Amino acid sequence: MHRKLSVVLFLILALVIFLSLQAPIVTSQASFTAQDPGVRGGAAGAGDPIAGLSMTQLAFFNAGRDEFVAVEEVADGLGPRMNLDACGSCHVQPMVGGTSPAVNPQVAFATKNGATNSIPSFITANGPVREARFVRNSDGSPDGGVHNLFTIAGREDAPGCVLAQPDFARELANHNVIFRIPTPVFGAGLIEQIPDSEITTNQSTNTAQKSAMGILGRPNIVLAGSTISGQPNLNGNAGTIARFGWKAQIKSLLMFSGEAYNVKMGITNELFQTEIEEDPACQFATVPNDVTNTDARTILESLSAIEKFAFFMRFLAPPTPSPDTPGGSPSITRGQRLFSDIGCALCHTPTLHTGDSTVEALRNQPVNLFSDLLVHFMGPGLADGVTQGQAGPGEFRTAPLWGLGQRIFFLHDGRTTDLLEAIQAHQSGSSRNSDASEANAVIQTFSALPEPQKQDILNFLRSL
Repeated sequence: MHRKLSVVLFLILALVIFLSLQAPIVTSQASFTAQDPGVRGGAAGAGDPIAGLSMTQLAFFNAGRDEFVAVEEVADGLGPRMNLDACGSCHVQPMVGGTSPAVNPQVAFATKNGATNSIPSFITANGPVREARFVRNSDGSPDGGVHNLFTIAGREDAPGCVLAQPDFARELANHNVIFRIPTPVFGAGLIEQIPDSEITTNQSTNTAQKSAMGILGRPNIVLAGSTISGQPNLNGNAGTIARFGWKAQIKSLLMFSGEAYNVKMGITNELFQTEIEEDPACQFATVPNDVTNTDARTILESLSAIEKFAFFMRFLAPPTPSPDTPGGSPSITRGQRLFSDIGCALCHTPTLHTGDSTVEALRNQPVNLFSDLLVHFMGPGLADGVTQGQAGPGEFRTAPLWGLGQRIFFLHDGRTTDLLEAIQAHQSGSSRNSDASEANAVIQTFSALPEPQKQDILNFLRSL
């Protein structure tokens, strides 16, 4: 009898101790607030060539990378108006091919080689690399094009060139300036090789669930050679799905390269042969500035810079996610499941597939990009007032999330470094005003989650 009583007392004492130990945990969970774990440390997990390239393809990749990081000079055709002097200066976080770095190179570039540029207020040492676009022309008609930040005026290698920068202070006061930051190009060759049919098939899946949550989405079909509003339609083309750029306005990596070389660095090429600024006193290289070298001794030497850029991006491997950082693998696993359960994956499709590519390393491969490559209406909170291709002022491509763990700046304009703020910014507008973001229902569900579950999702996203 006494033995049984002792056992009962022991069990009661053990239960009391157990409950007392649990009480602080419950209290701490009740006061816990989810937060962005921050830029993931450790190895970059990006910047290498994709596995399976031949020795020749690897040589093209290396030649492209060398060109990608090369600094351009006025004698190469830099300017007369431009934003920076190297692709690798914009696309460098966490490795070459990435996005905006922690220290903005545009600040030092503004006065490089004696240049007399003023630094616009929206360019800061610790802020993102930015390009500026004007929403409207002075007559009120749509603009949408890039207005370069700097000129070569005053540089030692540009004698006699006198150019004024755009009046950004005035345009900012008129609420006429919007910004874009560089998009990462890791795994871009895989994205380029996704067939249109794969995109449209994915678009038509889970339609009932998408409709119930207000999710539509559509491809940005390239119907004309000009994809920037305010410019004439110069020529028609195939009417296929574009997929690069913040509004999926660019069809291919070669077009991406040619446009960036011309628009961001002012260097004309075989796709964009006309100078943006044609002042004869500011021309120090033949036009177009960079073309195929038909007298070269080898194939690699003959390639133009934009072809080399395209090969580098095409053969660039996708980022490698972390299995356990941040938060540990159980939290990341829970976060990935929740990400799907609350509807994030309806737009941020975890995996699409390439088709029958001529490059074996890109052929019939899974593409774990977390994007449907469609454009979605994101409400007045993110709308920038600019139309590109068929993507309207409030529409943006679903940003691929692979590599997100090591990005510093978020959203198309780099307005925040806080991942939680970036998620919440996806919610704006309302059905009552007919301007509801397609993400509203998903973000409302996310916001209603217990804080530890929100943290699991944040940990999962930072693991990518």
